Amino acid sequence: MFDAELRPLIDSTLDPVGRWLAGLGVGANHVTVAGAFFGLMAFVFIAADLAFIGLWLIILNRLADGLDGAVARAVGQTDFGGYLDLVVDFIFYSAIPLAFAIANPDNAIAACFLCVSFMGTASSFLGVAILAAKHNIETDRRGRKAFYYLGGLTEGSETILLLCAMALWPDYFIYMAWGFGLLCWVTTGTRIYLAHSMFAAR
Repeated sequence: MFDAELRPLIDSTLDPVGRWLAGLGVGANHVTVAGAFFGLMAFVFIAADLAFIGLWLIILNRLADGLDGAVARAVGQTDFGGYLDLVVDFIFYSAIPLAFAIANPDNAIAACFLCVSFMGTASSFLGVAILAAKHNIETDRRGRKAFYYLGGLTEGSETILLLCAMALWPDYFIYMAWGFGLLCWVTTGTRIYLAHSMFAAR
């Protein structure tokens, strides 16, 4: 919901760092892989019931997610880089609820519901991106991306806040997972509606 408004601020903050990293010979994919490592460590620590340490690793993962795009803008974006970034993001988003379920089995049903809800937002997002590429439809409302980005009520900014809140207050994981999962289905529904309006007559 807030990604488009936050994007100019994020890009203006991270782009100088991205140019500096690029000058050191660091590639965007290197930053993506580093972010994946931080995400894996977040999973490990949260699953071990050390959510506060996991919080800092979530923050590092999301920082790397922003920096890989900044490096890519400095040296030139590639299709594979955009693909790798998206795959890592989706795995990370689903891994964190699983970690909370491992840490406390009482969280398992809520974690499963949240992961299924993420599948709804992910599939509705990717489906539009595929069709947009087929019909040569582009947008830069959320910055220069490797493919078409369709927004919604629950985008990246909201998901990051959710994961951080879960790490700060793990005892309330169940309530946050059910609540955010329901909002994800609102996002999925609106994306299906928008996809119908964009592509039904094509």
